[in-house]
Amino acid sequence: MRRTARELADAIDATLEGEGSLEITGVAAPERAASRDLIYADSAKHAERAATSAARCVIACEGLGLPGKTVLRTANPKVAFSKAAALLLDRRPIAAGIHPTAVVAPLARVAGSASIGPYAVIGEDAHVGEETEIGAHSVVGAGCWVGENCRIHPRVTLYHHVRIGHRVEIHSGAVIGADGFGYALGDGRQWKFPQVGIVEIGDDVEIGANTAIDRGSLDDTRIAEGVKLDNLVHIGHNCQIGAHTVVAAQVGFSGSCIVGRNVVIGGQAGFGEHCELEDGAVIGGQSGVLGGKTIRGGQTVWGTPARALEKFKEQYAFYGRLPELAARIKKLEAQLGAR
Repeated sequence: MRRTARELADAIDATLEGEGSLEITGVAAPERAASRDLIYADSAKHAERAATSAARCVIACEGLGLPGKTVLRTANPKVAFSKAAALLLDRRPIAAGIHPTAVVAPLARVAGSASIGPYAVIGEDAHVGEETEIGAHSVVGAGCWVGENCRIHPRVTLYHHVRIGHRVEIHSGAVIGADGFGYALGDGRQWKFPQVGIVEIGDDVEIGANTAIDRGSLDDTRIAEGVKLDNLVHIGHNCQIGAHTVVAAQVGFSGSCIVGRNVVIGGQAGFGEHCELEDGAVIGGQSGVLGGKTIRGGQTVWGTPARALEKFKEQYAFYGRLPELAARIKKLEAQLGAR
């Protein structure tokens, strides 16, 4: 979609320096950009890349000189660039209309502007909102409620009675609402514990490919608004994930974990049951948080078991010196034994 530099500046609340009528048609990295692409530079180390780029329009931070360029000046170029990209880029449709091979149950309620792809299945009493797109071979189970302007890519499975908010994007292979992993040992065998809760997904959530979110057992599993989940994330039953939290790939949550707002979780981190991560906590990649552990608000932790980053770095430095320290100890023992 075409926009002028002035239109973009107004939309992203940036100060325009240069040619307001310059037409912008796309976004790119500086080295790959054409003249009508938009690029960004958020620090002095990227100034040369921006200056030598063919792009004529740059989103840049204060104090960064770019002679000959039209500059959209802002305090946070990366955020501004993301907002501008949403205005410039057309999203490829997932489906158009209701495909003849789609199976829509008689009691399902599908909005007139919604689209259902080939071989998709919409169960009884399911609701699909306006402008929502359901990809090929996806399943929306009985009693599900899917809001407006959602994008559900091919081969997504929503088990029964899952609730999806507005403007949610779910990538291929995701499974939402499967039974949680709950059993009780008795009489020499494992008895399945009831998994009768639901999954609630808030507005503006994005769920990565092959991610699994289990339904609640006796409570519900809830993902709050604005949460971003990477690919291959597992969220166990009864977990509560707070607003605008981001979770990188291959993270696993055991049941009943509570995650606050604006938490950042690195890839391959693992969490035992009943963990609590308070607002603004940062969990390093491959960290392990033991069951029942609480990570305080604003704290950054790393390692297994997870501990304060400063403590982790101090201990990790000693790990690298273990062979040297062991050799010194053996030498001292030999000297003492010779006396």
